[in-house]
Amino acid sequence: MATTFWIVILVLAVLLAIVAATWPGSPTLSRQRRPWIRRVIGLPFTIVLVLALAACGRATSEKTVRKLAGSPEVLKARQEAELASRDVIAVWEAETPITLRLVVLEDMCVGGSATELFLPTGSDKYKIKCTMSVAAYFGAEPRRMADTIDGVLSAGDRTGPRIPFNHEFHYARAVVDYYRGKAGDPQGQGTGEPTHLSGGTTLTLSWDQVRSGNTGQLIEDPRPCSSHEPPLRRCLNEPASTSVADLRREYGMVFKITMPVKDYFTVWK
Repeated sequence: MATTFWIVILVLAVLLAIVAATWPGSPTLSRQRRPWIRRVIGLPFTIVLVLALAACGRATSEKTVRKLAGSPEVLKARQEAELASRDVIAVWEAETPITLRLVVLEDMCVGGSATELFLPTGSDKYKIKCTMSVAAYFGAEPRRMADTIDGVLSAGDRTGPRIPFNHEFHYARAVVDYYRGKAGDPQGQGTGEPTHLSGGTTLTLSWDQVRSGNTGQLIEDPRPCSSHEPPLRRCLNEPASTSVADLRREYGMVFKITMPVKDYFTVWK
């Protein structure tokens, strides 16, 4: 309401300026007024335009975000996105030689911002956007790295895209040879022990470095759940009592699969 009031006041100011500027007078006086007219009319008009654009593209209210996030359409999309990720994890658990012990899921719905006139990020284009990220942690025997990764590749040979690494992946074979002691650093001399295989937009498989001693890079614990407020925010650690450090103590090392953040539902403005 306050924004609308000021827009009306500024529109009236512009109209008064136009009337004053176009009031009949001598030609010489009119020519003298022209630069002043442009300044008087231009500034209020610019302000009115900026405020009008802002008023037309307000940020999505928290009430609207909560209502949309709990709608049947979002609930269905959320369930489908989660089930698809869990299906992938189930295939890894059943087909690969690593042991599933922890699943972490983060799900958030956010409202769009007001119209972004400067430094736009695109968040003013939607009313609401819902995203989901999923990761799974597995235990493994560090002394069997070559056999373990080779087993993952064999599972990829059988299952297809849900395990996007197979024996046709040259770099993956080089990693296996590295752990068998048949070849040097897979990425070239001096690059050191590998840490992951990347499936592009599918997922990433990463692991503890086991040959680098105390300086080796290790899989970190997931971030603690900062908030869990369905339907706006969900954060699940299953089981909640398990940590990455627990897996490392029990199995010796940790593997992790990370799926790309998925935009599973958007309502555009």
